[in-house]
Amino acid sequence: SGGVAGAAAGTLTFIVGGAADALERARPVLQGMGKNIFHMGDAGAGQVAKLCNNMALGVIMAVTGEALALGAAHGLDPKTLSQMMAVSTGRSWATEVCNPWPGVLDNAPASRGYSGGFGNDLMLKDMGLAVEAAIGIGATVPLGELARNLYAMNRQEGRGGLDFSSVVKLMTTKA
Repeated sequence: SGGVAGAAAGTLTFIVGGAADALERARPVLQGMGKNIFHMGDAGAGQVAKLCNNMALGVIMAVTGEALALGAAHGLDPKTLSQMMAVSTGRSWATEVCNPWPGVLDNAPASRGYSGGFGNDLMLKDMGLAVEAAIGIGATVPLGELARNLYAMNRQEGRGGLDFSSVVKLMTTKA
């Protein structure tokens, strides 16, 4: 986890499944590319953990976009609203690193026409895999399912190749 920027900076997070001794043999190589290494359990556990993380991210991004769109519709400045949220209970990676509102964070994909970053179609794939994993064990993930549908709608609107933060465009035409 960490995307292209994390890979370039050597700050990736590795989410590992498999035998603990195999991880220990690989640890020196992984430490050269990332700062955090989590052993999640047996083979396949890393994949499940990654899906859980991306499902949470997908939901958080969608609700952050929705909150910013609501504030903007009421005349609030999205940048000021984002700054307040980033130091309050609405704090998240979406408010601090990859804000979905254009012009709030200069380095965020939203400020580059939603180019670069983690593609909507990749988030849609991961959200679908998370929902399938839940169905496979009889778990419920209603927010995950709803967010998956939002990313599917975003794709239908022609934004499948854009950064997943472009989901904010479903909530407003001003973003």
